[in-house]
Amino acid sequence: MQEKKKQIKKNNSKPIGIFDSGFGGLTVMSEINKCLPKENLIYFGDTAHVPYGSKSKDTVIKFSKDIAGFLVKKNIKLLVIACNTASAFALKDLQKSLKIPVIGVIEPGAKAAIKASKNKNIGVIGTEGTVKSDSYLKAIRKISNAKVTQAACPLFVPLVEEGWTNDKITHDTAKRYLKPLLNRNIDTLVLGCTHYPLLKKVLQKQAGKHITLIDSAKATANEVKNILKTENIQASGTKGTLTFFVSDNPEKFQSIGSKFFSGKISKVKKIDLE
Repeated sequence: MQEKKKQIKKNNSKPIGIFDSGFGGLTVMSEINKCLPKENLIYFGDTAHVPYGSKSKDTVIKFSKDIAGFLVKKNIKLLVIACNTASAFALKDLQKSLKIPVIGVIEPGAKAAIKASKNKNIGVIGTEGTVKSDSYLKAIRKISNAKVTQAACPLFVPLVEEGWTNDKITHDTAKRYLKPLLNRNIDTLVLGCTHYPLLKKVLQKQAGKHITLIDSAKATANEVKNILKTENIQASGTKGTLTFFVSDNPEKFQSIGSKFFSGKISKVKKIDLE
C-alpha cells in the first residue's frame, strides 16, 4: 500500500507538455498556469517552422510527432497541443501513438461555444489550415445542430507578432474579416487561433457587445484540470516550474513571448529535433 502511495506521488510531480508552432500557444500555457499554479509546465515553440497554418497536413503531423517525442522524453504526464492547426491535423495520430492523455484546443473551444450560443449560430475564425480542415465545424456538429460560419484570417498572426494589436490597420482588417460572419447573424465567435486572444479588444469592438467571444485557451485549461482530477494525477507541491524550449531564435521568443504569456520568460533553450 505504501509503495502505491509513493508511485502516485511520483506521477503527480510529472510535468505537463505544451506545444505550438511558435508563440501563440503561450496564451494556452498562461491560462493553464493561472488555473493550475502547482503544475510543472514544459513548453515547446517550433519557431523554426512557424507558421503551421499554411503548411500541409502531412508536414504538420511530422512536426507534431517530432515535438511530442521530445516532450515524452521529458517524462510528461499529459500533452496539450496548443495550436489549432496541429490540433486539427495531428490530434488523432498522437492520441493513438502515445500512452498519456493528449488534448487539443478545438474540442474545448467547440464545447464552450455551444454552451454560450443562444441562437445556435456560431462563427469561427482561424488560420487557413484550421478553417480548411473543418475541425471546429465537425466538433460542434458532433454535439449540436448549430449553424457554423467560418472565415480564414491569415493576416491576424503577423499583425499580432508585429505588436499591432490596437492599430488602425488591425481594426480595418478585423472589420473586413468579420463582416461575412456578422451578416449571418452569429451571436458567438470562436477565436480559433492561439494568437487571437491578443486581439480580443479589437474583435469585440468590431463584432459588437452582443457577440460572445470564445477563447479556446481558457476552455483548454479547464479541460486539463478535469483530466488531471479524473486521472488522479494532480500536482501536490506548492508552485510549479515553467520551462521553455524552441527550435530556433530563443532571443526573439523571449522578447515576443512576453506579449503572450502572463509571467516573465527568463530562460529559453534552443533544441534541434532533427
